[in-house]
Amino acid sequence: MVFYMPEHAGEPDALDMDHMSPKQIVAELDRYVIGQKKAKRAVAIALRNRMRRQRLPKDLADEVAPKNIIMIGPTGVGKTEIARRLARMTSSPFIKVEASKFTEVGYVGRDVESMIRDLTDMAVELVRREKAVEVRGQVEQNTEERLLQLLLPAPPAAAPSKAASDSTVPPVASDAAPAENARASYLRSKEKLRDKLRRGELEERPLEMEVAESGGLPSFKLWTNQGMEEMNFNMKDALGGLFGRGAKKRSRLKVSEAREQILKEEEEKLIDQGQVARIAVDRVEQSGIVFLDEIDKVAGRREGGHGPDVSREGVQRDLLPIVEGTLVNTKFGHVRTDHILFIASGAFHVSKPSDLIPELQGRFPIRVELDALGKEEFVRILSEPHASLTKQYIALMETEEVRLQFTEDGLDAIADCAVTVNEATENIGARRLQTIMERLLEDILFEGSELEDRNPVIDREFVNRMLTDIVEDRDLSRYIL
Repeated sequence: MVFYMPEHAGEPDALDMDHMSPKQIVAELDRYVIGQKKAKRAVAIALRNRMRRQRLPKDLADEVAPKNIIMIGPTGVGKTEIARRLARMTSSPFIKVEASKFTEVGYVGRDVESMIRDLTDMAVELVRREKAVEVRGQVEQNTEERLLQLLLPAPPAAAPSKAASDSTVPPVASDAAPAENARASYLRSKEKLRDKLRRGELEERPLEMEVAESGGLPSFKLWTNQGMEEMNFNMKDALGGLFGRGAKKRSRLKVSEAREQILKEEEEKLIDQGQVARIAVDRVEQSGIVFLDEIDKVAGRREGGHGPDVSREGVQRDLLPIVEGTLVNTKFGHVRTDHILFIASGAFHVSKPSDLIPELQGRFPIRVELDALGKEEFVRILSEPHASLTKQYIALMETEEVRLQFTEDGLDAIADCAVTVNEATENIGARRLQTIMERLLEDILFEGSELEDRNPVIDREFVNRMLTDIVEDRDLSRYIL
């Protein structure tokens, strides 16, 4: 089970998919994935149709079913990479799951409905993060005030007395003056402290604050009639106040640590968790995307009707209602799957799409075949994408002031090696480039800052010297490359 959050550190923000045409979506995918135009077009059309559907009248929109896709192609040609990039392009809830991880109802393992529950969990976290951005300003302001209160508690004289707050009791002049002076002095000190806090001069200063105790009782696995699910089920939460729910203890923390704790507490106060759950469920129902990888692993020939094929067909039959539309119970409420987009992929080396049960085949009307990669594609993969392998290695070595350079004939030689090894052993597509690059640059990566030559050049001569013997020895290739 793999989650791909739309926002990552160092990645661009999620794009405005509402205003992107299919051509623009393909152009964005071209920055990261080489070739595979058919698959990109199919995915772009499917995503754009989601936006078009949401502009229709509700009665008509309910009738428009998503056009699910099966991507067929050998390993290492870009199926999973397209899924990864889709997750970063769209703010829709997105999850990638392996079909082979599921088992038929009645067997030990994960049931197929768990993918929808996991998708909903991810959507809730996504919406919560969006809400946190909305209230960030107020949260930071409240956090600053609480930190100042902890660093410089208000003196009793600075706090308004009951008599002073009661309009029926006339103020005493002799008491009012010292109180006002003390309050003014406190406010001046507080402002000076605020300036230091904002400049980061107090990050290491210790303070004491109340921190909620972490639950000491263990989590456990829960068996339900839908199947066995691993749940972080805490007895302390379930049994409420019996174990002292909400108990806090005083802890000594640095200002930097206390800030993180207070930020979380203030976020929880300002974010309506019920609203977050409602928005997340609606987003899953209207724009959720499930990427079903290794669908070919549950496609078995039906002639025998015994052995593991029975279980595979059982998984397909369990998948069928999820794909065609059903109601799944989650801890955030019921989720309808009628309009969730399913994108399946598989190599189909042993089986073929027609080995899927007919009902499931009919729920994936669009089939796209991805092309195997050759030398030309390998050269482009090494140099063109936004974060290609060569750019990654160059950036890594620059951290140690080593200027790595790749020549055109060097890239050509690397691609030749990848094609040769793929043909001689197992064809793993573009993934072969990673193993070859690691072997090729092993000495440079090991020496690092101790290299005598601070500007190593990776040309054809260097590649041949480092890899020719291994590539030509089929036994070595099988184990090293």
